[in-house]
Amino acid sequence: MDDSYFQYLLRSPIFWIGTAFQIWMLIDAVRQREWMWVVVILVFPGFGSLWYFFHIYRGSGGAMRGFELPGAHSRQRIKELQAQIHHLDKPHHHLQLADIYFQQGKLKDAEASYRAAMERDPQDEDTRAHLGQCLLRQNRFDEALPLLEEVCRDNPKHDYSHTMMALAETLRALGQNDRATAVFQYVTENHSYARARVQLAELYLNAGRTDDARRQVEEVLADARHAPAFQRRRERRWVSKAKGLARRLRT
Repeated sequence: MDDSYFQYLLRSPIFWIGTAFQIWMLIDAVRQREWMWVVVILVFPGFGSLWYFFHIYRGSGGAMRGFELPGAHSRQRIKELQAQIHHLDKPHHHLQLADIYFQQGKLKDAEASYRAAMERDPQDEDTRAHLGQCLLRQNRFDEALPLLEEVCRDNPKHDYSHTMMALAETLRALGQNDRATAVFQYVTENHSYARARVQLAELYLNAGRTDDARRQVEEVLADARHAPAFQRRRERRWVSKAKGLARRLRT
């Protein structure tokens, strides 16, 4: 290649955008200790970065980052459930379809399917809990609260305490910080979820309980250093927040 080609590259905004994207993905892979992907990005510049972005970086986020519910995400599964609903109209089919929509971030579609499931089985705790979580993500806290409270009262360990975390988030959004703190404390006593620990640390910090906040942040960061790759991707958002809190606590 002659010098004119390199001069053309240096003047091209696409070249600099692509280079910046490549560096961004490489830095993220290093931070997440995705060493196999570091090699892929370096050996296959451009293609490797795009592959990492869609398969790892973007795949670990989405509208419901850090928020787990069951449900497959494939179009084929949606079609299967829609056909089963058409022929059988069972509540669990509506629930499964709603969970898929929820994970895809289609909250209005999810809410409609959750309500259809509730019409057919109003006592199902999964349906009530997941509808409550769906309303929470739409910032409809007053509507979410009674659904989440009922399920947590009957089954505090529902969905491995993810429902309890949603209840705590709802209480916090409504300004009921003392109750939210108590619920987050219950969750962190039984689980090591970064999502719960970070939000509890924020509540502690706002209440002037600096030492308690620091302990929660330190546990999140310590766990992150030894977590498997899939867990680091899932909790990326909360670990990043913990790092920000750690900087605040050092000042």
